Amino acid sequence: MAISAANKLSIYNGALLFIDERSLSALTEAVESRRLLDSVWDRDGINTVLEHGQWNFATRGSKLEYEPAIEPDSGYNRAFEMPSDLVRLTAMCSDPFYTTPILLYDTEAGFWLTSLDEIYVKYVSNDGAYGTDYSLWPPSFKRYVEAWFGCQIIGKLTQSETKKTAKEKDCARLLVNAQSIDAMNDPTKFRPIGRFRLARSRGATRGDGGLRGRLLG
Repeated sequence: MAISAANKLSIYNGALLFIDERSLSALTEAVESRRLLDSVWDRDGINTVLEHGQWNFATRGSKLEYEPAIEPDSGYNRAFEMPSDLVRLTAMCSDPFYTTPILLYDTEAGFWLTSLDEIYVKYVSNDGAYGTDYSLWPPSFKRYVEAWFGCQIIGKLTQSETKKTAKEKDCARLLVNAQSIDAMNDPTKFRPIGRFRLARSRGATRGDGGLRGRLLG
C-alpha cells in the first residue's frame, strides 16, 4: 500500500507542527509552506529519509542470480543487477540465512560484481509493500520524517537561522531515537563460537568430553 494523499497531508502537517507553522487544510492549499514541502517531496524526500537507517520495516531479502549476458571487465566474473526498489544495501551474503557476508565485491553502473553464481541480499526498499507502506511506519519514524521535512523548509519559511539550528538539533535526536527503537526489533545476535569451544562441544556430543582425539593407543 503506497503513501496516500491523506498520509502525505499528515506528513506535511506534522512537519509544519514541528516548526511551529500553521497546518494545511488540503494538499492544494495555495500557500508558500505547501509549495516548499512539495518541492522537498518531489526531490526524492521519502527515499532520502529511508536512506538514513537500516529500517526493519523497510528491509527486503532477495536471492539474485547472475546476468549471463553481462561480462564484467574487472577481475570478478559475475554481475548481478541491483533491484529497482533498492534504496540502501544492508547485507550481501553467500547463504540464505545471511550468516556468511560477501566481503569481495564491487559496484558498477547498477550492478554488483562478484565471483559467485548466486547471492543473497537484504536492502532497504522503497516498494509499496515495504518502505513506502505508511501503515508499516513506526510512530518514531513518522515523527522523524515529519521533522526532517520541516527542517528542509524552515530556513526559507522563517528566515531565522537560530530557529533552523535548534530544530535541526531536535531532528537529529529524533533520528537517533527512531534508529534505536528500530534496532530493538532486530533478532538477538550471538558471538560466533570459537574453534576451541566448537571442538569441545562436538566431543561432548560423542560422549567422550572432547577427549577421544587425544587418547593414546
